[in-house]
Amino acid sequence: MRDDIRVIIARYCEDVSWADALGFDHVIYDKGGGLGPDARVLPNIGREAHTYFSHIVAEYDALAPVNVFLQGDPFDHLDDRGRATVETLRERLEDAADRRVPFKGLAWFKLKSDALGRPHDLRKPENEGRWAGWGRDIPVGEVFERIFGAPMPREIVCRAPTGNFCVTGERIRTRPKAFYEFCLELTEADPRDERNTGHAFERLWQHIFNGNTVWNRDRYE
Repeated sequence: MRDDIRVIIARYCEDVSWADALGFDHVIYDKGGGLGPDARVLPNIGREAHTYFSHIVAEYDALAPVNVFLQGDPFDHLDDRGRATVETLRERLEDAADRRVPFKGLAWFKLKSDALGRPHDLRKPENEGRWAGWGRDIPVGEVFERIFGAPMPREIVCRAPTGNFCVTGERIRTRPKAFYEFCLELTEADPRDERNTGHAFERLWQHIFNGNTVWNRDRYE
């Protein structure tokens, strides 16, 4: 087993037996119950962003060289033809680790977003009831400005729009622990994601981990 890759899984009620087959050290954060004593239990709030920030804050000084953040069932998001498997995921992660890629979104697509998260599907009638924030825009610009203290560009490219990505521990630590504590607080302040704070973070991961220390405001130092 490689000792430079660790997989962090945000699980609700998904079958995560694939994690053992992946062959890397992993930790499962469980928000749905029923996994047993090996899982780390978290309250079911804040979407996967709450899980990821909880891990970073808790493990900040002991992060793996390569940290892989995944949803409980990431495979539909990894390939546009539904062919992603544990083996193909393992190969992609090993390739990123071997090349020491600082940040890599694992979705098969990327998208562009304005400050209101548009385009998005949170108003589609067929999705009504799936999310507490259905019918509202996504506060990408607001969250961007709150965490970075800088105005968001008119439009950004989102390279990890499904919340599945890998990032080096070195890149994570280009921002101080207090930065991630503040991000965690934002998810906790919107526990049911009624304001779509968690959705906003899905569009901001590559900016959070872009290594731009100019955005580390004095409040975080």
